Amino acid sequence: MLRQIEGSRAVAEAVAMCRPEVICAYPISPQTHIVEGLSAIVKSGELSPCEFVNVESEFAAMSVAIGASAAGARAYTATASQGLLYMVEALYNAAGLGLPIVMTLANRAIGPPINIWNDHSDSMSQRDSGWIQLYAEDNQEALDMHIQAFKLAERLSLPVMVCMDGFILTHAFERVDVPSQAQVDEFLPPFEPRMVLDPAEPMTIGAMVGPDAFSEVRYLMHAKQRRALGTIPELAVDFEEAFGRPSGGLVRGYRADDAETIVVALGSVLGTIDDVIDELRDQGVSIGSLGIKCFRPYPLEAVREALEGAKRVVVLEKALAVGVGGIVGQNVRLALSGLPLPVYDVVAGLGGRPITKASLHGLFADAVNDDLEGLTFLDMDWEVLERELA
Repeated sequence: MLRQIEGSRAVAEAVAMCRPEVICAYPISPQTHIVEGLSAIVKSGELSPCEFVNVESEFAAMSVAIGASAAGARAYTATASQGLLYMVEALYNAAGLGLPIVMTLANRAIGPPINIWNDHSDSMSQRDSGWIQLYAEDNQEALDMHIQAFKLAERLSLPVMVCMDGFILTHAFERVDVPSQAQVDEFLPPFEPRMVLDPAEPMTIGAMVGPDAFSEVRYLMHAKQRRALGTIPELAVDFEEAFGRPSGGLVRGYRADDAETIVVALGSVLGTIDDVIDELRDQGVSIGSLGIKCFRPYPLEAVREALEGAKRVVVLEKALAVGVGGIVGQNVRLALSGLPLPVYDVVAGLGGRPITKASLHGLFADAVNDDLEGLTFLDMDWEVLERELA
């Protein structure tokens, strides 16, 4: 059913239709509306049986999710920014134990200074924690990815982080096709855990591992992540057949097949990028985009296949690896290893700074003329920076 609905509410309803049995909630902007929406659904009795657990911190939220999942319940939580950092120890535990927890990350900048607006600093800081990371371009995709995330997590016994841009998506009202409960039930079967903690049959999980086995344990985590590269496209095909629309997958190209310049990005900025691409195409500029939907595991082969025919690649990043530069760009170069293809990193939108069509027009004009440096910062106040550096 098509509805004009806030992104957070759409995600809350999608999660509820996935029938979680335990929801762990601690509010932090901009994810608060999601768990508020879920609390109302649980209180109304629409989602039963489900225990909504108000916890005292983000660390507790992930700890409760770990306990619930280990006991055989379908578990869900949400967080953002500093909240994600607070739960990092438990985040690694969830991945290491192979627990199929689904978490929404409403992407928000990490301080200091304190900033509540959107960039990808939080999720990128945990890109190697062992969680699958999916990035939504719009609220329709955010809804769809959560339905796929539960099936993906439970098929592989891995936790999945669905990343959606804070405020830009979470608080935006868009027309979204909300599926019926029957459709979701048909797509997502009841959770059947592979391993359950049961007092009647005691066992230990997460015990200490010595040097003789630690490398093997870590390799198994890596192998399970790489297996997801085959599962994610399969689920995207199944989802399209069931719901009648494409959504998710590993990557999504836009007018990229014959493009000399391809712009790579994650998340909601792809909509603005594609609008500019349409305008430039009308002017005869050979340009396209590649949206990375799954950043972990990283789809090396899919990225290489999509980019290898281009003359240049521009990577627009909403996070900064201090002391190095781009994060996504490093991964793109890895995919293009051995190809004589220039890759330009552009850091933009940090702390919620708008990425405008006017700025992108100027950036892409420089890129087409090969006037970019290896690392570029979009729309910086260089006068202020030079004064501070002096």
